[in-house]
Amino acid sequence: MLGADSLNLALMIADSGIIDTAVNDLMARSQVLMVTENRGMRSSVKNHLAKWRNQVKSRITRVSDTEHFRRELALYQEVIHWSEAQFFANIDQVVRQLEWHSAFYMPARGLLERNKGVDNPMFPHYFCDEWYQSLADAIRQAQLVELEAHKEKALADLYQRMETLKNMDGVTTEGDEQHAGRLWDMASARLSRNDITVMRRYAAFLKKNKGLQTIAEQLGRMASEVNDPSLNAPSEEPQLIEARSDEAIDDIVGVKQGDDLHKLLPNETMYLAYPELEVVFYKHLVDKRLMNYAMRGQSRLVRQVRSHKPDHASELIQKGPFILCIDASGSMSGFPEQCAKAMAYALMQIALAEQRDCYVMLFSAEHITYELTKQDGLREAADFLSFSFHGGTDLQPVMRKTIELMNDARYKNADLVVLSDFIAPRQPDDIEHTIEALKQRHNRFHAVSLSRYGNPQLLAMFDHCWAYHPRLVGRLMKKW
Repeated sequence: MLGADSLNLALMIADSGIIDTAVNDLMARSQVLMVTENRGMRSSVKNHLAKWRNQVKSRITRVSDTEHFRRELALYQEVIHWSEAQFFANIDQVVRQLEWHSAFYMPARGLLERNKGVDNPMFPHYFCDEWYQSLADAIRQAQLVELEAHKEKALADLYQRMETLKNMDGVTTEGDEQHAGRLWDMASARLSRNDITVMRRYAAFLKKNKGLQTIAEQLGRMASEVNDPSLNAPSEEPQLIEARSDEAIDDIVGVKQGDDLHKLLPNETMYLAYPELEVVFYKHLVDKRLMNYAMRGQSRLVRQVRSHKPDHASELIQKGPFILCIDASGSMSGFPEQCAKAMAYALMQIALAEQRDCYVMLFSAEHITYELTKQDGLREAADFLSFSFHGGTDLQPVMRKTIELMNDARYKNADLVVLSDFIAPRQPDDIEHTIEALKQRHNRFHAVSLSRYGNPQLLAMFDHCWAYHPRLVGRLMKKW
């Protein structure tokens, strides 16, 4: 072979450390270092940059897939397998093929001019080595240009997330590292001043209405209280047990042969009284043929016992998403609307801390869906909180839609929460039967009634029902 193999040249350059240098440069920016002082945020930034590293590596290794690089690499790969005679016979044609698209064209012409008419057996190897180096330099330069472009985009994204988090100060719960880390993943959206103002209003409303926060916390805990062996791994714990043992000395049950001197029958010691029989005693001892008392009793042992009781605190439980169905009818306007939005905001924060997804479906004459924990979830949350409730109550379409979603395996151990005044008719029998089947898969159905006039037959199909409708005096005191 006249030169080095170039098949993995692009990958080798990408793995040479240029990407790690870019990642370190991003981490070294003072603003990024300020954000990473928070331990939860530091982990999120590192995970974010690690994901970016893998993505950008895949992209810059594809720069060699352009037409001119593919053509030159294929030509180089062909030439290095030639013999020296083939090389000297065809090199002029090869150089002509490099014209217009290869940076090695002019150096190759210079090498041929200096070696013209000389059949030096070392020249093909030297030529191919120079060509390989030229290819490597060209691919490296193309990768650096591509990397720099992605690096600028990544830096702009980092600054955008930091600006969003700075504006979120006072909107989110402080001191929750997991919450802060998940919030970083959602902070790519640019929020307007009005968006931040709306979020702060509902955060303040939630602080004044502690009952809503209490309901949200109870809903969050229920996913960890599932008594289902398929969602909980069996655990082992040490227990003190009593077992029958031949080593216990509670009772003498007979005679047996052995070598235990503590349980020796008295007549066996007669062999030791006579020097000529002493050797017989030791022979019986070695052969375990001495007559011993056979004992039996109960002994207490500590053993690891496998338990099938579910451990609700186990991290092995896979918590499903929250699906919030919120009544956006005109009858919910005013204080019930504020309560519904504040409850959704509280559950979004719980979903952030527990790494769960959170969906909101507004229903009246039609239904609108918001995904509060996706990449631009903060923008979705701001849009939802700014939506004005109007129209009539039609629960049936949104219930059919959520039932369709919860039949998916991803929604196992999910929580459906309906926030409404429940001034609506009972649901059809087929919906109630489907809900009962979904309950067997450990999906939970909750109702938060924001009116004292809710239909009891409609509320009966839910696992848990909460009522939140403070008296007018309390509402006036808690008004923002």
